[in-house]
Amino acid sequence: MREKLLKQKLRTRLKRKRRIRAQVSGTATKPRVSVFRSNRYLYAQAIDDQQGVTLAGLDGAAAKIPSNKEGAVKAAQGLAKVLKEKKIEEIVFDRNGYLYHGVVAAFADELRNNAIKF
Repeated sequence: MREKLLKQKLRTRLKRKRRIRAQVSGTATKPRVSVFRSNRYLYAQAIDDQQGVTLAGLDGAAAKIPSNKEGAVKAAQGLAKVLKEKKIEEIVFDRNGYLYHGVVAAFADELRNNAIKF
């Protein structure tokens, strides 16, 4: 029973992801920031969809950033620092099918607090 519920949960997230991704696209001046969270770590990357290139990224496993609200704040601060170094101040946020709640919301709010507009 549990396996069936987990598969259904993944299916609904992927449906949300496809629906969101159909409307969201990034450019070199305004990249798409995609967030992925596993049970342990949080990952984020800024993507130029026109060229198909990752402009900046943050690997939560390498940086030992856990997938909780405090970790999301640290990850957003790190990504904001990298984006500012590359002179990117405006992004398009892609929540990757996750609900805008908890870790994902904390990540987005901290990006805004670090003067990244979206």
